[in-house]
Parts: sequence; structure tokens; C-alpha cells
Amino acid sequence: MLFLFAATSLFAQEKKLAAGLGAEWNMNSREYFAGGAALSLDYNLSRFFALGLGLCASANFSDTVVLEPSALLRRYFPRKGYTGLFAQLDAGACIIFEDEETTPLFMGGLRAGYRLPLGQSLYVEPYGRLGYPFVFGVGVVAGIRLVENKADAPWTFRR
Repeated sequence: MLFLFAATSLFAQEKKLAAGLGAEWNMNSREYFAGGAALSLDYNLSRFFALGLGLCASANFSDTVVLEPSALLRRYFPRKGYTGLFAQLDAGACIIFEDEETTPLFMGGLRAGYRLPLGQSLYVEPYGRLGYPFVFGVGVVAGIRLVENKADAPWTFRR
């Protein structure tokens, strides 16, 4: 609820923001694959770059739960409106809860995906990622774009 409240309050300020929620399948476990949920919030800095925050929570449905809070730097490849193909660097923490122990680790990764716009402000974003300590992940995020009302932004929220 706090995530949605923050995104809604930023909505009124007409910032170049996007907020998303998704699902992921990854190798975030020692022995088994894991399923996860992902949250993201990104801010467009310039025509091709965005900064943001993310959180992925994964579980192998047996004995391991992993939280990955991270910061991101994203590069969109030439296209207007912050859509299309992107490459992303992720850096943060990997907090592993396993066998009644908590293990914090550094997390770093590379992500590639495609932001597909749906109408004026919605999007779907399939992606794949590689990194440490999770090895790989594939997922999809659905979200809402909160952009300024400019002629060069094709998907704009209007009051």
C-alpha cells in the first residue's frame, strides 16, 4: 500500500516516473529454482537514461527466502518515450533467509528487456537478467508510466 501511495502522490507532481509490479522465475536458491515477486520504480533522467529502485522477493517453496533491494541504472536504446529495448545495471544487497540463518551478500547484475507500451500510460516489460549471487532470472513486469505532458511523450497521463 505504501508503494502505491508513493506512486500516486508522485503522479500529481507530473514527474517522469514509472512504477511496476511483476513475477519472476530465477535461480535464487542453492538447490532449486525459485519464484519471485518484483517491484520497481524508475525516474527518467534524460532522453535515454533512467535511475531507480527495485525489490525482488524470491522463495524456493522449501527452505529458502531471498530479498533483493537494489538500485538500477537503465539505458534505453534509441526510441522516444522511454520504451523499447533496454539494458540495465543492478547493484544492491541479497539477503538470504535459510535454515533459521540470515546471510547478507552483495548483489550485482545485468538485465535486458523490452518495455512495450499499452495505451497512454500502461506498459508490459519482459526481461532476463544475469548476475551474482542469483545466477539468472526471467520475468515480466506490468506497470504505469507517470510522465510530463509534453508533445514528444507519446503516452501521457492527463488530469
